[in-house]
Amino acid sequence: MITVKPFKALRLAQKPEKTAALPYDVMSSDEAKVMASGNPASFLHIDKPEIDLPPGTNLYAPEVYAKAKENFEHFIKDGIFMEEERTCFYVYAQTMNGRTQYGFVAAASTADYAAGKIKKHEFTRKDKEEDRTRHVNALNATTGPIFLAYKDNPKLDAILADVSKRAPLYDFTAEDGIRHAVWRIDDEGEIRNIEMRFMKVPALYIADGHHRAASAANVAVQRAAANPRHTGFESYNFFLSVIFPANQLYIMDYNRSVKDLNGLSAEEFLKRLAAAGFSVEKTSDKKPAAKHEFGMYLAGQWYRMRAKPEICGGADPIKSLDVSILQDNVLAPLLGIADPRTDKRIDFIGGIRGMAELEKYVDKLGYAVSFSMFPTSMSDLMAVADAGLVMPPKSTWFEPKLRSGLLIYRY
Repeated sequence: MITVKPFKALRLAQKPEKTAALPYDVMSSDEAKVMASGNPASFLHIDKPEIDLPPGTNLYAPEVYAKAKENFEHFIKDGIFMEEERTCFYVYAQTMNGRTQYGFVAAASTADYAAGKIKKHEFTRKDKEEDRTRHVNALNATTGPIFLAYKDNPKLDAILADVSKRAPLYDFTAEDGIRHAVWRIDDEGEIRNIEMRFMKVPALYIADGHHRAASAANVAVQRAAANPRHTGFESYNFFLSVIFPANQLYIMDYNRSVKDLNGLSAEEFLKRLAAAGFSVEKTSDKKPAAKHEFGMYLAGQWYRMRAKPEICGGADPIKSLDVSILQDNVLAPLLGIADPRTDKRIDFIGGIRGMAELEKYVDKLGYAVSFSMFPTSMSDLMAVADAGLVMPPKSTWFEPKLRSGLLIYRY
């Protein structure tokens, strides 16, 4: 049983295209400063407040969180945000390349997260958790939505379809060409129906936003400990989320480039690949067409690599992943990349940047080889989460990214 609740949102009162921003963790501080340049209404002034402080400011210094709070209060005072008069659910739609995904915007339960009913598939880093925990505490709000998914549920899907036929609250196209639309659900009967439908959902899955979810859970634990009258129903026991049907989500390929061949020549490397369990052939196709296929760009030539059954991991939900097959049979034993999280010889390139970026790494940036991956599926992700396991690093790249600042959940 999953608990979600409507909430009295703090929402944009004017031009959403000027304020709504990409998630804080997909850009550097320098990139955020450029994105927000000339736009005092950009939500990056709240999510990346260091852009308004002197260069070189420690990103975790107290003045960073104080600046976030100051900017947040200014946005409210200046009328950029307004508070809803009543508690509501919302539907949020994103359209990219003619394809639309619809999700419920709701307050999800930190108790469900703690109980494992909101399932994870990634490790989190303590420094990143602590950063967003301090940010949430400073603003007394969760501002970046956690991207969640549910398994097939036709009745919830039907609600999304019905609501999306109405006039939207917001409808705009961002600078990257992604269209965003939001609808409000304020009818008491519909609200109760959504709550009841989710009570029959056995689990939700984090698609993106593991650090944001962990931070919201940290805040709940801290505030519960400081509240002698804690009941579990306080607002701090919930966090902002957008919950999509898993069958609507689009995972892009998450590709790899490696700086050198670990002392091997290109010819030796090709021979080692064959001995490691791959069939290798030259091709003009840059992207793999199926699971257990890989594209490889080496010395100006594209190759297709097919993993033979004996190295494909069988029914093991981790070892059968393409990212694991490449890591366990190529990156580690042949190229010496034992820990892709820390090794500086490997770079990861999101599929949104295309195959030309993989060629650029080799042809212009001096890397030795690039690998194009077949996208991890939602069923793979959910199988790993259901088994209580963790995906290998850089396994999934979700597009489009949820915009922050459209709707805010305040404690």
